[in-house]
Amino acid sequence: MKINNDTAIQAARFLLQIKAIKLNNENPFTWASGRKSPIYCDNRITLSYPEIRTFLRQQFVSIINEHFAEVDVIAGVATGGIALGVLVAQDLGKPFIYVRPEEKKHGLTNTIEGVVKEGQSVLVIEDLISTGKSSLLAVDTLRDAGCIVKGMVAIFTYGLEVSEIAFQKKEVPLYTITDYDTLIETAKEETYIKEDEIASLSKWRMNPERWSEERLNQ
Repeated sequence: MKINNDTAIQAARFLLQIKAIKLNNENPFTWASGRKSPIYCDNRITLSYPEIRTFLRQQFVSIINEHFAEVDVIAGVATGGIALGVLVAQDLGKPFIYVRPEEKKHGLTNTIEGVVKEGQSVLVIEDLISTGKSSLLAVDTLRDAGCIVKGMVAIFTYGLEVSEIAFQKKEVPLYTITDYDTLIETAKEETYIKEDEIASLSKWRMNPERWSEERLNQ
């Protein structure tokens, strides 16, 4: 669920200004999965801009106070959710932990770093939501440790159907500061993209796999 529209537009404007989100319909990006995409998101860049970093922290805190008042621990998803998660936990005066995608291969072989106790409620911080697979893996890890996951807050979501279904199945409430639709509309209004590129970007969002296959076969 996206929070209020003015905030979503401002967040999209910030991400576009600093090129945290890049759009390139003619020369698509290659994701880690090997799929082609006209959009690439690297929200870690926001950490280098104090004004934007502060804005995002404030929005996270506002969402948590409004929707998740009773939370014991803030958890970041490695690696994108760690730094912002620390800032949020500091602001709220809450303990912080982070969740690895897999256990370490040395030392204590931890998957959860930090101190959390069975039965404690946890709010998860993420930088972006694509398919939701890695984000929900962190939720599974926390639940396996006996934590009560109250929900997740992220900067941005692509709004893919596969992720929406996955979050519903896991019964994880998700709130994001901005989303794909807001981003594309803002990019169009501020001439980051041309009108004739909108159709392709919309087609990708409807079926990313088919869009990627078509580009790979060109």
